[in-house]
Amino acid sequence: MTLEKMDLASIGFISLAGLPYSLKFLWSPLIDRFSIPVSGRRLGWVFTMQIILAALIASMFFLSPAASIKAFAAVTLLIAFFSATQDIAFDAYKIEVLEKHELGAGVALSVLGYRAALIATSAAAFVMADNIGWRKSYLAIAAVIFILSLITLRYFREEHATAAPADFKEAVIMPFAEFSGRLGFRETAMTLVFIALYKYGDSLVSNMSTSFLMLTGFSQTEIGALSGGIGMFATMAGVVAGGAFLSSAGIKRSLLAFGILQGASNFMYYALYIAGKNYYLMAATMVIENLCAGLGTAAFVAYIMSLCSKKFSATQYALLTSLMAVSRDILVAPAGKMVNMIGFGNFFILTVILSIPGTAMLIFMKINENGDDIETAKKIC
Repeated sequence: MTLEKMDLASIGFISLAGLPYSLKFLWSPLIDRFSIPVSGRRLGWVFTMQIILAALIASMFFLSPAASIKAFAAVTLLIAFFSATQDIAFDAYKIEVLEKHELGAGVALSVLGYRAALIATSAAAFVMADNIGWRKSYLAIAAVIFILSLITLRYFREEHATAAPADFKEAVIMPFAEFSGRLGFRETAMTLVFIALYKYGDSLVSNMSTSFLMLTGFSQTEIGALSGGIGMFATMAGVVAGGAFLSSAGIKRSLLAFGILQGASNFMYYALYIAGKNYYLMAATMVIENLCAGLGTAAFVAYIMSLCSKKFSATQYALLTSLMAVSRDILVAPAGKMVNMIGFGNFFILTVILSIPGTAMLIFMKINENGDDIETAKKIC
């Protein structure tokens, strides 16, 4: 969109196409209740969504945001919907596979996988876009997803899967009743607000970072190589370090420490704004930002997983990550307008300030480091 001279406000508001991530709890009970008879209760959904995603992303070959922003946004919305549905199923699979003592290592591997994939794919896409254009790049990405769907079908299996809910009440009502009953009203309310705010400052920067780098003068290849290459290894280091620290320090202390680092890392973008086009500073910014994001995400995902009952894993995890997506997709939508009003420099300072409330809430919250007890949960229901 930046290359096709779309304005920053439109680029900021396109994040609303990610709305399905904020609403996925609405259809997550269907994922809990029903299964696709292909590769297991959870993996059948994952495989099917990957096939659909490959087809939709390939269709981006025929679209241009400048020619028809409505069609471009509509396909982006569909991609977000089926991608969010895949997430519901995979997150449930992850929660069912991991035991409590495996949470730190399991979360580290999970976050490492999707962060590395996001960054590596972005890097490859930017480099390809400079050489063959965005449309052919979409075809290459679609081909990768199709290959991954075959790997999902061939090499992954489900063992000891929990039984599906028996009826509508158990699929839709029980997950919410169990969650609020287990935490109590005060802690439930604080938990939901905290999840929406914890990564808000980081999400604001992510929304505008690519446009900022391009407008500063960096090429797509440079952005792909530095953000994707160096950033990927920094994220790996952050996630592994975050998982190790999490295992020894616990979830609450990890969230507090990493929340502070996550917010402070946005100062690097302010420094890059002051310096202008500086490759060394850009590399340092990518390292520090991705390192801190990896640390924060590892602790955050572990926290959300610890809140979920395995029996209602799809619905409860979808609800909580939907709130996380509110920060990433909805609350950040005015980011482009913010930049237009106050400029990139003040915007980066503002993102640091807006990262404080979510982290500060931890002081007043009670966090169960050991996750839920399913038998107690059943009694509550």
